[in-house]
Amino acid sequence: MQWQPDWGLRGRMVVTMFLLFALYIVFVGVLASAGVGLVGIVVVMGLFSFGQLFFSDKLALRSMGAKRVDENEYPDLHRSVSRLAQQADLPKPDVAVADSSVPNAFATGRSKKNSTVCVTTGIMETLEQDELEGVIAHELAHIKNRDVVVMTIASFLSTIAFMIVRWGWLFGGGRNRRGGGGGIFVAIAVSLVVWIVSYILIRALSRYREYAADRGGAIISGQPSALASALAKIDNRMDRVPKEDLRSQSEMNAFFIVPISKGMIANLFRTHPSTEKRIDRLQELEREMETV
Repeated sequence: MQWQPDWGLRGRMVVTMFLLFALYIVFVGVLASAGVGLVGIVVVMGLFSFGQLFFSDKLALRSMGAKRVDENEYPDLHRSVSRLAQQADLPKPDVAVADSSVPNAFATGRSKKNSTVCVTTGIMETLEQDELEGVIAHELAHIKNRDVVVMTIASFLSTIAFMIVRWGWLFGGGRNRRGGGGGIFVAIAVSLVVWIVSYILIRALSRYREYAADRGGAIISGQPSALASALAKIDNRMDRVPKEDLRSQSEMNAFFIVPISKGMIANLFRTHPSTEKRIDRLQELEREMETV
């Protein structure tokens, strides 16, 4: 099967960015009404946006304790990434490895030419070679679909809004006791709404993009069953990972191939479709590919 653009994913990315842009305008307006000057807003938001776009990949790798590795350190891994990137018609991304017992992988970067695929030592110990290549192909599909860039930008506003909700009271408390500072608390209230809405939008996009990357990864590798087997193994292995390791990496949940959070509350705010549904779709794709 040949690669086909996922217009459903592209449409969702456009809608997500439009709605987040609308929230961005409201957010900036509230900051201005709270007494923050226009120049200050432009400078601060500009610097944060620049840093998020150009340094988010480094921050993501650092949060995982990952480092970029060369071909001498992991020759088999590099060969797999190189071959699959060629099959996906992509420039070869950088390769990174995180020394972690959590079996997972993710892709990051601002463009097809500036991207990184990261795998953990835990996933390399858990999966067979064809399963690992299915996972790598899944991450390359994220890069090819450009949803990694959209997720990075989308998470920016949510992060800033959350910071104001969390720390804004420190700047409003003293002024409020003197009869002022009401604007700060308005900004905190609106920031809470912005954070909730952007949180929901990001997760709605994230769930669909995993389906798209599963399909794209299966087409790139030509082995839907290998990716399905990998998802099942990763999901089952999560229960045996130390809880402290899971907690320390929870902030990267939306970018992982399989989420590390489970339970009723996690299901309500999950960033991924259920593993069972993903496997079912891959099995359907396997049958579809056999008839082509």
